[in-house]
Amino acid sequence: MISQASGAISLGIGVVACGICTGLMMPALTAAMQAVVNRALHGRVSSVMNAGTSIGVVVAVPVVLTLESAWRTAYLSFAVIAGVGVLAAWRMLPSVSPVTPTDAAPAPPISRLQWARLLRLSLFAFAMGFVSAAYWIFAPDLVITLGELPADATGWLWFAVGLAGLGGAVAADLADRNNPPITHALMLMMLAASMALIAASPSNLLLAVFSALVFGLAYMSLTGLYLMTGIRLLPGRLSLGPVLPFLAVSLGQAVGSPVLGLLVEQMGYANAFSLFASISIVVAIISPLYPRQLEQEWDEEAIEDTGLQAAYDHQLQDEEGEPYRGVEIEEDIETAEEDRESEN
Repeated sequence: MISQASGAISLGIGVVACGICTGLMMPALTAAMQAVVNRALHGRVSSVMNAGTSIGVVVAVPVVLTLESAWRTAYLSFAVIAGVGVLAAWRMLPSVSPVTPTDAAPAPPISRLQWARLLRLSLFAFAMGFVSAAYWIFAPDLVITLGELPADATGWLWFAVGLAGLGGAVAADLADRNNPPITHALMLMMLAASMALIAASPSNLLLAVFSALVFGLAYMSLTGLYLMTGIRLLPGRLSLGPVLPFLAVSLGQAVGSPVLGLLVEQMGYANAFSLFASISIVVAIISPLYPRQLEQEWDEEAIEDTGLQAAYDHQLQDEEGEPYRGVEIEEDIETAEEDRESEN
């Protein structure tokens, strides 16, 4: 749709569709992961999936550099790649996902407290998507229009965003160990700093690339944090908890893009970016309201049992309330204990 856009309306619809689809794909990917991936690897695989955006941005840089004056052809090539991805998903992803093992305890009903905290998480995710739309959509135009940099300089911006975004794969574990609200506030301040920096020095390529590095790290760290928090808030519902905040991020970007476009037309790039940076700071200030997991017992065992994989490990429980490990794992443990006893 973007490659064949004939006006602002059709172009805008294409951009909105692209933004929302990034959130809609998460339920299918999460369900497929549960069906075909060993439970012990869920945290690692989720981190890789979350970092896939950064890898895609890095890979797309050569296309941006070679087809800078033929943007329709570039988007058409991306559509072809997406079509190949659809065929691969249809071929490789299972059509039926056994989400909950039969010998695991049933998930408890979702309480009002869980819904309230999930709503807070989704509102924070929407706000982050809203302010990040400024960089994703308008940062290239800013450095070209206001900074008078060559068009191929935008490729280096996206390369920096993707490269730094790979570091966001470890943010969930760090956030779980070092207070999620504080991490959330810090990353939002980094988002604001990246927007303020590129708005203040759009003609300096080095500073623009540095701002892209800061933005990529902050953005991917926040999406990883939302993934982990969503999993923690809804134990036993592996396909629901992380999906809603990702949809909220996509909706925030879809709403933020036209809003910033209107602001750019009325007050210019620098002022519009500064306003969005200010919004990011305001959201960072209220980050103490960021939801924690429902029960936190700050003993040594709980502190050690942190990170994205730990969040997945506590999704399902057995009849005794312990983290579900599966029949095969239990049998392996029992066999090892019997062998150890026989040797003694």
